[in-house]
Amino acid sequence: MVEGKWKRRLRGFWWKLPLLFVVVSVAQVLCLRFIDPPLSAFMIERWLGEALTGNPGFRISNDWRDLDAISPNLPVALVAAEDQNFATHNGFDFAAIERAQAHNQKMAERAQRRGTPVKRLRGASTISQQTAKNLFLWQGTGATRWLRKGLEVWYTALIEALWSKRRILEVYANVAEFGDGVYGAQAASRRFFGKDAARLGPAEAARLAAVLPSPRRYSAAAPGPYVTRRAAAIQRQMRLIGGTGYLRALD
Repeated sequence: MVEGKWKRRLRGFWWKLPLLFVVVSVAQVLCLRFIDPPLSAFMIERWLGEALTGNPGFRISNDWRDLDAISPNLPVALVAAEDQNFATHNGFDFAAIERAQAHNQKMAERAQRRGTPVKRLRGASTISQQTAKNLFLWQGTGATRWLRKGLEVWYTALIEALWSKRRILEVYANVAEFGDGVYGAQAASRRFFGKDAARLGPAEAARLAAVLPSPRRYSAAAPGPYVTRRAAAIQRQMRLIGGTGYLRALD
């Protein structure tokens, strides 16, 4: 009799978990519309990873700056580099996804013919998706990666529904990793250029955007040929989307 009662309670509990997750996640996103996050899930994951692998002295560099205290060159560079339809999509750029799939299939077929590894696959994540992933989720491999992607869709939809586009850009510019353990515009600007984020010029902003999404492989401070070419292309795109005047379209 007692065992049957516990089974009924357990069944009654499980169906409430999805509802609890919805309530908690909506509250998370709604709070962070107004409250600046002191850390992101990616920062915590990185610090824990270093601590567990014998490097407890590892420190994260991060220093929050409101969007108005960051040079407009940087958010414009991020849009030009990663998500030129940012102002018009609702979190997902399906045209970009189709282009990326076609490109990646072509690269995979070419690599197979040559018998070489596939190089430089193209992603299609929007800035909204990147913000959701960096702020709330984890990198993930295997099955956990697919779970993360499902949660990423949910959090992206919430962010687009509850935040303004300017808020999304503001948070992304403060949680993106621009160097090994260097997160956010201010920390990156101080580390690589010795100045506040408010003083970043177009070329410097383009170099920061150019190292994404591989900031531990490429350097904004000492750019190689790839980053130099990519930064030049980003500067051209910054001009094409309207330069710093682009941000006025988000108001």
